[in-house]
Amino acid sequence: MSGVTALIPNWNGGARLARVIDDLRSQRLQPERILVVDNGSSDGSAEAARTAGCDVIAMGSNMGFAAAVNTGIRDSRTPLVAIINNDVELDAAWLEKLVAAMAGGGAWFAAPKLRSLSRAALLDGSYDLVSSARTAWRCAAGKADAPVWNRGGEIWSAPMTAALFRRTLFDRVGMLDEQFGSYLEDADLGIRCALAGCAGVYVPDAVAGHWGSATLGVWNPETVRLIARNQMLLVWKYRPNGWLSRAGWSILVGQLLWGALAWRHAGRKGLQSWWRGKHEGLAARGRFPHFRNRGEPDRLFAAEQARILELQREGGADGYWRLYFLLTEGRIV
Repeated sequence: MSGVTALIPNWNGGARLARVIDDLRSQRLQPERILVVDNGSSDGSAEAARTAGCDVIAMGSNMGFAAAVNTGIRDSRTPLVAIINNDVELDAAWLEKLVAAMAGGGAWFAAPKLRSLSRAALLDGSYDLVSSARTAWRCAAGKADAPVWNRGGEIWSAPMTAALFRRTLFDRVGMLDEQFGSYLEDADLGIRCALAGCAGVYVPDAVAGHWGSATLGVWNPETVRLIARNQMLLVWKYRPNGWLSRAGWSILVGQLLWGALAWRHAGRKGLQSWWRGKHEGLAARGRFPHFRNRGEPDRLFAAEQARILELQREGGADGYWRLYFLLTEGRIV
Protein backbone atom coordinates (compact mmCIF):
# COMPACT_ATOMS: atom_id res chain seq x y z
CA MET A 1 0.00 0.00 0.00
CA SER A 2 1.29 3.46 -0.87
CA GLY A 3 0.00 5.18 2.30
CA VAL A 4 -1.12 8.15 0.15
CA THR A 5 -4.40 10.01 -0.11
CA ALA A 6 -4.61 11.92 -3.40
CA LEU A 7 -6.51 15.11 -2.58
CA ILE A 8 -7.94 17.18 -5.44
CA PRO A 9 -9.68 20.50 -4.70
CA ASN A 10 -12.17 21.10 -7.50
CA TRP A 11 -14.34 23.87 -8.85
CA ASN A 12 -15.85 23.25 -12.30
CA GLY A 13 -12.90 21.07 -13.27
CA GLY A 14 -14.65 19.42 -16.22
CA ALA A 15 -12.60 17.19 -18.50
CA ARG A 16 -9.32 18.17 -16.84
CA LEU A 17 -10.46 16.65 -13.55
CA ALA A 18 -11.31 13.43 -15.37
CA ARG A 19 -7.81 13.44 -16.90
CA VAL A 20 -6.00 13.80 -13.56
CA ILE A 21 -8.14 11.00 -12.06
CA ASP A 22 -7.13 8.77 -14.97
CA ASP A 23 -3.49 9.71 -14.45
CA LEU A 24 -3.71 8.79 -10.76
CA ARG A 25 -5.17 5.41 -11.68
CA SER A 26 -2.26 4.89 -14.10
CA GLN A 27 0.50 5.62 -11.57
CA ARG A 28 3.13 2.92 -11.07
CA LEU A 29 2.56 3.48 -7.36
CA GLN A 30 -1.13 4.22 -6.94
CA PRO A 31 -2.69 6.19 -4.09
CA GLU A 32 -4.83 4.30 -1.62
CA ARG A 33 -7.62 6.82 -2.01
CA ILE A 34 -8.63 9.58 -4.41
CA LEU A 35 -10.54 12.32 -2.60
CA VAL A 36 -12.17 15.18 -4.48
CA VAL A 37 -13.25 18.17 -2.38
CA ASP A 38 -15.73 20.08 -4.49
CA ASN A 39 -16.31 23.82 -4.06
CA GLY A 40 -19.88 23.89 -5.37
CA SER A 41 -19.24 22.98 -9.01
CA SER A 42 -22.06 23.50 -11.49
CA ASP A 43 -20.55 21.61 -14.44
CA GLY A 44 -21.21 18.06 -13.23
CA SER A 45 -17.53 17.39 -12.49
CA ALA A 46 -18.19 16.37 -8.87
CA GLU A 47 -20.84 13.85 -9.93
CA ALA A 48 -18.49 12.51 -12.62
CA ALA A 49 -15.73 12.04 -10.02
CA ARG A 50 -18.12 10.12 -7.79
CA THR A 51 -19.18 7.92 -10.72
CA ALA A 52 -15.50 7.27 -11.43
CA GLY A 53 -15.13 5.79 -7.93
CA CYS A 54 -13.58 8.74 -6.12
CA ASP A 55 -14.66 9.85 -2.68
CA VAL A 56 -16.26 13.29 -2.93
CA ILE A 57 -16.80 15.88 -0.22
CA ALA A 58 -19.25 18.58 -1.32
CA MET A 59 -18.50 22.01 0.17
CA GLY A 60 -21.80 23.39 -1.15
CA SER A 61 -20.32 26.68 -2.38
CA ASN A 62 -16.96 28.04 -3.44
CA MET A 63 -15.11 28.43 -0.15
CA GLY A 64 -11.70 28.85 -1.81
CA PHE A 65 -8.73 26.60 -2.39
CA ALA A 66 -7.41 26.75 1.18
CA ALA A 67 -10.72 25.72 2.78
CA ALA A 68 -11.12 22.83 0.35
CA VAL A 69 -7.60 21.56 1.02
CA ASN A 70 -8.03 21.84 4.78
CA THR A 71 -11.29 19.88 4.60
CA GLY A 72 -9.57 17.13 2.65
CA ILE A 73 -6.57 16.99 4.97
CA ARG A 74 -8.82 16.60 8.00
CA ASP A 75 -10.60 13.73 6.24
CA SER A 76 -7.33 11.95 5.36
CA ARG A 77 -6.12 9.00 7.41
CA THR A 78 -3.00 8.01 5.48
CA PRO A 79 0.53 9.07 6.52
CA LEU A 80 1.00 10.99 3.25
CA VAL A 81 -1.29 13.40 1.41
CA ALA A 82 -0.73 14.39 -2.21
CA ILE A 83 -2.35 17.75 -2.99
CA ILE A 84 -3.10 18.03 -6.69
CA ASN A 85 -4.70 20.76 -8.79
CA ASN A 86 -7.45 19.68 -11.14
CA ASP A 87 -5.52 21.02 -14.16
CA VAL A 88 -2.41 18.82 -13.97
CA GLU A 89 -1.20 15.84 -15.98
CA LEU A 90 0.97 13.38 -14.09
CA ASP A 91 3.85 11.29 -15.42
CA ALA A 92 3.40 7.62 -14.55
CA ALA A 93 6.31 7.64 -12.06
CA TRP A 94 5.37 10.96 -10.42
CA LEU A 95 4.02 9.56 -7.16
CA GLU A 96 6.53 6.73 -6.93
CA LYS A 97 9.46 9.14 -7.14
CA LEU A 98 8.02 11.58 -4.60
CA VAL A 99 7.33 8.78 -2.12
CA ALA A 100 10.84 7.40 -2.62
CA ALA A 101 12.36 10.83 -1.97
CA MET A 102 10.56 10.99 1.38
CA ALA A 103 11.23 7.38 2.37
CA GLY A 104 14.20 8.21 4.60
CA GLY A 105 12.00 10.24 6.93
CA GLY A 106 13.99 13.47 6.78
CA ALA A 107 11.75 15.43 4.42
CA TRP A 108 8.35 16.78 5.41
CA PHE A 109 7.22 17.26 1.83
CA ALA A 110 8.36 16.75 -1.75
CA ALA A 111 7.83 18.90 -4.85
CA PRO A 112 8.14 17.77 -8.48
CA LYS A 113 9.31 19.65 -11.54
CA LEU A 114 6.31 21.20 -13.28
CA ARG A 115 6.12 21.46 -17.06
CA SER A 116 3.90 24.10 -18.63
CA LEU A 117 1.07 22.61 -20.67
CA SER A 118 0.05 25.99 -22.08
CA ARG A 119 3.52 27.13 -23.19
CA ALA A 120 5.34 24.38 -25.06
CA ALA A 121 8.96 23.66 -24.07
CA LEU A 122 8.78 25.87 -20.96
CA LEU A 123 8.53 25.03 -17.28
CA ASP A 124 5.68 26.00 -14.99
CA GLY A 125 7.79 25.92 -11.84
CA SER A 126 9.62 23.91 -9.22
CA TYR A 127 9.54 25.40 -5.70
CA ASP A 128 8.71 28.78 -4.19
CA LEU A 129 10.84 31.55 -2.70
CA VAL A 130 9.55 34.73 -1.03
CA SER A 131 11.46 38.01 -1.20
CA SER A 132 11.81 40.70 1.45
CA ALA A 133 8.98 42.48 -0.41
CA ARG A 134 6.74 39.50 0.51
CA THR A 135 6.31 38.82 -3.21
CA ALA A 136 6.81 35.20 -4.20
CA TRP A 137 8.65 33.68 -7.14
CA ARG A 138 7.79 30.24 -8.45
CA CYS A 139 11.30 29.23 -9.43
CA ALA A 140 11.72 28.17 -13.08
CA ALA A 141 8.29 29.49 -14.11
CA GLY A 142 8.40 30.47 -17.77
CA LYS A 143 11.97 29.21 -18.18
CA ALA A 144 13.32 26.62 -20.57
CA ASP A 145 14.48 23.44 -18.89
CA ALA A 146 18.14 23.67 -17.92
CA PRO A 147 20.64 22.00 -15.55
CA VAL A 148 19.85 24.50 -12.78
CA TRP A 149 16.27 23.17 -12.63
CA ASN A 150 17.45 19.57 -12.54
CA ARG A 151 19.31 19.89 -9.24
CA GLY A 152 17.37 18.40 -6.36
CA GLY A 153 17.83 19.50 -2.80
CA GLU A 154 16.34 20.98 0.34
CA ILE A 155 13.50 23.49 -0.02
CA TRP A 156 11.12 25.28 2.33
CA SER A 157 8.07 25.81 0.13
CA ALA A 158 6.30 23.45 -2.29
CA PRO A 159 3.64 24.72 -4.70
CA MET A 160 0.39 22.90 -3.94
CA THR A 161 0.07 21.98 -7.59
CA ALA A 162 1.14 18.34 -7.44
CA ALA A 163 3.15 17.96 -4.22
CA LEU A 164 3.33 15.33 -1.47
CA PHE A 165 3.13 16.12 2.26
CA ARG A 166 3.34 14.23 5.53
CA ARG A 167 -0.04 14.42 7.22
CA THR A 168 1.65 15.28 10.51
CA LEU A 169 3.20 18.41 8.99
CA PHE A 170 -0.15 20.16 9.37
CA ASP A 171 -0.34 19.17 13.03
CA ARG A 172 3.09 20.73 13.50
CA VAL A 173 2.83 24.02 11.56
CA GLY A 174 -0.94 24.40 11.18
CA MET A 175 -3.38 24.11 8.31
CA LEU A 176 -3.59 26.45 5.35
CA ASP A 177 -4.63 29.95 6.36
CA GLU A 178 -8.14 30.27 4.97
CA GLN A 179 -7.92 34.07 5.01
CA PHE A 180 -5.88 33.69 1.81
CA GLY A 181 -8.65 31.77 0.04
CA SER A 182 -6.78 31.08 -3.19
CA TYR A 183 -3.21 32.07 -4.19
CA LEU A 184 -0.12 32.39 -1.96
CA GLU A 185 -1.67 30.12 0.69
CA ASP A 186 1.07 27.60 -0.17
CA ALA A 187 3.77 30.28 0.10
CA ASP A 188 2.40 31.18 3.53
CA LEU A 189 2.60 27.53 4.55
CA GLY A 190 6.18 27.42 3.28
CA ILE A 191 7.13 30.39 5.45
CA ARG A 192 5.74 28.61 8.48
CA CYS A 193 7.61 25.43 7.51
CA ALA A 194 10.86 27.38 7.30
CA LEU A 195 10.32 29.11 10.64
CA ALA A 196 9.55 25.71 12.24
CA GLY A 197 12.57 24.01 10.61
CA CYS A 198 10.40 21.60 8.58
CA ALA A 199 12.31 21.23 5.31
CA GLY A 200 11.14 19.49 2.17
CA VAL A 201 12.90 18.25 -0.94
CA TYR A 202 12.74 19.19 -4.61
CA VAL A 203 12.60 16.07 -6.82
CA PRO A 204 13.19 17.07 -10.46
CA ASP A 205 12.89 13.46 -11.67
CA ALA A 206 9.24 13.50 -10.58
CA VAL A 207 7.40 15.40 -13.30
CA ALA A 208 3.90 16.80 -13.72
CA GLY A 209 2.38 19.07 -16.33
CA HIS A 210 0.30 22.08 -15.32
CA TRP A 211 -2.04 24.26 -17.35
CA GLY A 212 -1.85 27.04 -14.75
CA SER A 213 -4.77 29.12 -13.46
CA ALA A 214 -7.10 27.06 -15.66
CA THR A 215 -10.14 28.02 -13.59
CA LEU A 216 -9.85 31.81 -13.86
CA GLY A 217 -6.92 32.54 -16.19
CA VAL A 218 -3.41 33.76 -15.39
CA TRP A 219 -4.16 37.52 -15.64
CA ASN A 220 -7.90 37.34 -15.06
CA PRO A 221 -9.01 40.36 -12.97
CA GLU A 222 -10.06 38.09 -10.11
CA THR A 223 -6.68 36.31 -10.14
CA VAL A 224 -4.89 39.67 -10.05
CA ARG A 225 -7.08 40.93 -7.20
CA LEU A 226 -6.53 37.85 -5.07
CA ILE A 227 -2.76 37.79 -5.55
CA ALA A 228 -2.47 41.53 -4.90
CA ARG A 229 -4.55 41.20 -1.72
CA ASN A 230 -2.69 38.15 -0.48
CA GLN A 231 0.70 39.78 -0.99
CA MET A 232 -0.44 42.35 1.56
CA LEU A 233 -1.61 39.58 3.90
CA LEU A 234 1.96 38.25 3.85
CA VAL A 235 3.21 41.75 4.70
CA TRP A 236 0.94 42.03 7.75
CA LYS A 237 1.32 38.44 8.88
CA TYR A 238 5.13 38.54 8.95
CA ARG A 239 5.92 42.06 10.15
CA PRO A 240 8.11 41.97 13.24
CA ASN A 241 8.57 45.09 15.37
CA GLY A 242 10.66 47.63 13.51
CA TRP A 243 9.91 46.01 10.16
CA LEU A 244 9.17 49.28 8.35
CA SER A 245 12.68 50.69 8.72
CA ARG A 246 14.28 47.43 7.63
CA ALA A 247 11.96 46.21 4.87
CA GLY A 248 9.64 49.11 4.04
CA TRP A 249 11.46 50.20 0.87
CA SER A 250 11.70 46.65 -0.48
CA ILE A 251 8.01 46.08 0.21
CA LEU A 252 7.00 49.32 -1.53
CA VAL A 253 9.15 48.59 -4.58
CA GLY A 254 8.10 44.96 -4.86
CA GLN A 255 4.40 45.66 -4.52
CA LEU A 256 4.43 48.58 -6.99
CA LEU A 257 6.42 46.60 -9.56
CA TRP A 258 3.89 43.81 -9.34
CA GLY A 259 1.18 46.37 -10.09
CA ALA A 260 3.13 47.45 -13.17
CA LEU A 261 3.30 43.81 -14.21
CA ALA A 262 -0.49 43.47 -13.88
CA TRP A 263 -0.90 46.64 -15.98
CA ARG A 264 1.46 45.30 -18.64
CA HIS A 265 -0.34 41.97 -18.96
CA ALA A 266 -3.96 42.97 -18.37
CA GLY A 267 -4.09 46.69 -19.11
CA ARG A 268 -6.42 49.01 -17.26
CA LYS A 269 -8.53 46.17 -15.87
CA GLY A 270 -5.39 44.55 -14.46
CA LEU A 271 -4.31 47.77 -12.77
CA GLN A 272 -7.79 48.32 -11.34
CA SER A 273 -7.87 44.76 -9.99
CA TRP A 274 -4.40 45.22 -8.50
CA TRP A 275 -5.57 48.35 -6.68
CA ARG A 276 -8.74 46.66 -5.41
CA GLY A 277 -6.62 43.82 -4.06
CA LYS A 278 -4.19 46.22 -2.37
CA HIS A 279 -7.07 48.18 -0.87
CA GLU A 280 -8.56 44.99 0.57
CA GLY A 281 -5.14 43.91 1.81
CA LEU A 282 -4.45 47.24 3.49
CA ALA A 283 -7.80 47.01 5.26
CA ALA A 284 -6.82 43.59 6.64
CA ARG A 285 -3.94 44.91 8.73
CA GLY A 286 -5.84 44.67 12.02
CA ARG A 287 -6.28 40.91 11.67
CA PHE A 288 -2.59 40.27 12.23
CA PRO A 289 -0.58 41.23 15.34
CA HIS A 290 3.13 41.97 15.04
CA PHE A 291 5.16 38.78 14.64
CA ARG A 292 6.51 37.69 18.00
CA ASN A 293 10.18 37.33 16.96
CA ARG A 294 11.79 40.58 15.85
CA GLY A 295 14.42 39.18 13.49
CA GLU A 296 13.23 35.73 12.50
CA PRO A 297 11.09 36.62 9.43
CA ASP A 298 13.64 39.21 8.26
CA ARG A 299 16.43 36.64 8.26
CA LEU A 300 14.30 34.14 6.38
CA PHE A 301 13.22 36.60 3.68
CA ALA A 302 16.77 37.93 3.30
CA ALA A 303 18.07 34.40 2.74
CA GLU A 304 15.30 33.61 0.25
CA GLN A 305 15.91 36.91 -1.58
CA ALA A 306 19.61 36.05 -1.89
CA ARG A 307 18.59 32.70 -3.38
CA ILE A 308 16.28 34.43 -5.86
CA LEU A 309 19.17 36.65 -6.97
CA GLU A 310 21.43 33.62 -7.40
CA LEU A 311 18.87 31.69 -9.46
CA GLN A 312 17.95 34.71 -11.56
CA ARG A 313 21.59 35.09 -12.49
CA GLU A 314 22.05 31.40 -13.23
CA GLY A 315 18.71 30.60 -14.85
CA GLY A 316 18.01 33.84 -16.71
CA ALA A 317 16.65 37.09 -15.32
CA ASP A 318 13.04 38.26 -15.49
CA GLY A 319 12.27 41.95 -15.97
CA TYR A 320 10.48 42.19 -12.62
CA TRP A 321 13.47 40.89 -10.67
CA ARG A 322 15.97 42.93 -12.70
CA LEU A 323 14.21 46.12 -11.65
CA TYR A 324 13.56 44.92 -8.11
CA PHE A 325 17.21 44.17 -7.34
CA LEU A 326 18.40 47.33 -9.09
CA LEU A 327 16.06 49.51 -7.03
CA THR A 328 16.41 47.75 -3.67
CA GLU A 329 20.03 46.58 -3.63
CA GLY A 330 21.68 48.42 -6.50
CA ARG A 331 22.57 45.06 -8.04
CA ILE A 332 22.61 44.22 -11.73
CA VAL A 333 21.06 40.84 -12.51
